[in-house]
Amino acid sequence: MTPQEFLIEMARTASMHNFEEHMDLISKDVKVYGVPDHEVISYADWFNQCKQEFEDKLLTSVGYDDVHLLSETNDVICFIANEEIEASDGTKHAHCIKFFIKHEIDGQWRVTSERILTDEEKEEALKTVLQ
Repeated sequence: MTPQEFLIEMARTASMHNFEEHMDLISKDVKVYGVPDHEVISYADWFNQCKQEFEDKLLTSVGYDDVHLLSETNDVICFIANEEIEASDGTKHAHCIKFFIKHEIDGQWRVTSERILTDEEKEEALKTVLQ
């Protein structure tokens, strides 16, 4: 699994409002940091938000670009990427995210951690990009 392949699936399942397939890409142990007004987002939080957004078709599209590998083992990959989300009302949200994905015991790759990065954190992360 490459970061790009994983993100293609994340974007595809979200853009198509495929709730079951999307949630299968999310670890039950996931933690999301850096969301304004939230200390941490858990699996239950993600589940509930996606369920509502997908049912109401609030997302028009989700896309990722500018992917940079930071570290990699056989079972864990860390990378950063820019995420752009377009809502059904036409608003767009873009930010850089640091991802950790893990090859879990059932053979599925799932996101275990995300952190929305500030511009300074993104610059710091780019200094450690694997060549």
